[in-house]
Amino acid sequence: MTPVKSETTAIGEVLTKFVASDPSMFELISDDINFRIDHFRDDADTSWQQATSREGMMAMIERLGREVFPKGTEALSVETLVLGDGWHLTQFNQRFFYGVRQRDVTSLTYIISHETDGVMDFFRETVTTILDA
Repeated sequence: MTPVKSETTAIGEVLTKFVASDPSMFELISDDINFRIDHFRDDADTSWQQATSREGMMAMIERLGREVFPKGTEALSVETLVLGDGWHLTQFNQRFFYGVRQRDVTSLTYIISHETDGVMDFFRETVTTILDA
């Protein structure tokens, strides 16, 4: 595994645009994206946090914005490792007002992603912690 500047990867660009609320992030998403967010040891209902198309992902991200990130998010750190063959492991640490709990939190997540020709076609995020800020 080799560290890489996150901004040189599709996942790094998508996260940068997500934090900036920049809808052009969807240009970096495959039409047939395989996308899901899971939470570790948390009772939050994440069953709706998945998509199998760009359009489905757009609707899901819009709902995330309303319910989870009503005030946006701030990236505290983004670190990416190259796994090979288009695969990346990214650690994403962020701070945001968590709409579900109605309080400021920090959260550490790990993302496994895949890209082909600079377009992300696979995304699995595991939210490991959501801590009061």
